[in-house]
Amino acid sequence: MGVIDRLTASSWQRSGVAVLTGALPVLAFPAPSLWWFAYVALVPWILLARSAPTGWRAAWDGWCGGFGYLVAVHHWLLPSLHVFIFLIAALLGALWAPWGWLVRRFLGGAPAPGRGIAALLVLPSAWLVVELVRSWQGLGGPWGMLGASQWQVGPALRLASVGGVWLLSFLVVAVNVAVAELASVPGSRRPAVAALVATATAASAAWAWAPRPRVDARVRIAVVQPGIVDGRDSGERRFELEEQLTRRLAGQGVDLVVWGESSVGFDLGDRPDLSRRIASLSRAVGADVLVNVDARRSDQPGIYKSSVLIGPNGPTGDRYDKMRLVPFGEYIPARSLLGWATSVGRAAGEDRRRGTAQVVMNVGHGLRIGPLVCFETAFPDMSRHLAQDGADVLLGQSSTSSFQNSWAPEQHASLGALRAAETGRPMVHATLTGVSAVYGPDGQRVGPWLGTSASTAHVYDVPLAHATTPYVRYGDWPVHGALLVLGVLCVAEFVRAIRRRRSGPEPLVPPSRTAHGSPVRPGH
Repeated sequence: MGVIDRLTASSWQRSGVAVLTGALPVLAFPAPSLWWFAYVALVPWILLARSAPTGWRAAWDGWCGGFGYLVAVHHWLLPSLHVFIFLIAALLGALWAPWGWLVRRFLGGAPAPGRGIAALLVLPSAWLVVELVRSWQGLGGPWGMLGASQWQVGPALRLASVGGVWLLSFLVVAVNVAVAELASVPGSRRPAVAALVATATAASAAWAWAPRPRVDARVRIAVVQPGIVDGRDSGERRFELEEQLTRRLAGQGVDLVVWGESSVGFDLGDRPDLSRRIASLSRAVGADVLVNVDARRSDQPGIYKSSVLIGPNGPTGDRYDKMRLVPFGEYIPARSLLGWATSVGRAAGEDRRRGTAQVVMNVGHGLRIGPLVCFETAFPDMSRHLAQDGADVLLGQSSTSSFQNSWAPEQHASLGALRAAETGRPMVHATLTGVSAVYGPDGQRVGPWLGTSASTAHVYDVPLAHATTPYVRYGDWPVHGALLVLGVLCVAEFVRAIRRRRSGPEPLVPPSRTAHGSPVRPGH
């Protein structure tokens, strides 16, 4: 505590320390991928908020830490959003203000053991509600959820099949709270140790109980990744390169070929010649080709990003229009107010149009696929609904070409492991420029990652499983539990306030005493 006290001698210094401590968890995500660091990364932030002199100051520590967290996990957006990344982080960072206040409320001073035990339930619940609110697509979506840092940990992926990424976030925060109590709250050390043991026991039990995906078939899916194609006529030249790479797949017995996001930059209704060329590829390879069209529609107004399935006779009629758009990248929220963003960054000059429903496509061979586009792979509910609707394979079509030299491609590719583990369905993450990756129904990697320097077509032997995971069956139950915990807390605080008010104020002067020592209270 002495170090924190010295570093926070002034308000501005303390705010700066809060920003830095909030940013620490980014090291647990790709590219560093120090997954183990996630279990202690929040401890400095918790200790800072705990030491706040007032509840308001603790809330401010939470706000500043949230700002640091969001800037850190989205830092690769800086070239595109410029000042907007700081504005967005400042606004959404406010979601952590109540969390900071609760840290001081339950861990400040010398808390009784009961408060320390309650903190192990309340603080992870409050964190989960923050993640729930900011997961709304209009606020930027669930990129950088703390539990997503565990994407390469086998036991964590098993737990994701039980409660999704939500359960992982809850457990990671609970461990951080327990470590903070061990470090700074002597009276709560026994409960903290007991909580760590209980968490490990419960996690182990869930890991042992959760049904393991049973592979019952395999399919061969090819990912075509052309790489960076810049300059004049890049759309035509990219299509030609994708065409060349796809032709190499002939004779390899593939069941499906997948191109990345924006792999076709022209509406196929306006360019029937492109449809015929892709249909020719389908005949040569012996499999349907899933492309992604980013263009103005010829049959209705507006620009759409659409997954389009093309067979040997042309488009099959299966089409999925992207539903959840990237703020600023694909549309500008409140464009009349924030439209000037196009002058300071690479914001969308025209808003894309949204699709209205998810689609499961039948690609032949008895194979049903559920397409997702770009950062839709970050939303657990979308892949869960596709699994419920009968998808055998989840397919993410993406492009991170604007962020090639950042941590974004690795972060995006890692999300597929969680979606696969949650649903018990394999996940194919096919990108235009890397990183492309494939995961089995248990979330484990299948075959190689295709890095950002690769221009290739690669065939993956993808295992299939069809059991229903607890997460698909029961949904976001950890979130519902967190809301229940906070609801009970609010009721308890309300009842406590009522009782305090009914008991009346304490007397302002001590009672006088008679000569015999009997107290005489005012008014008697």
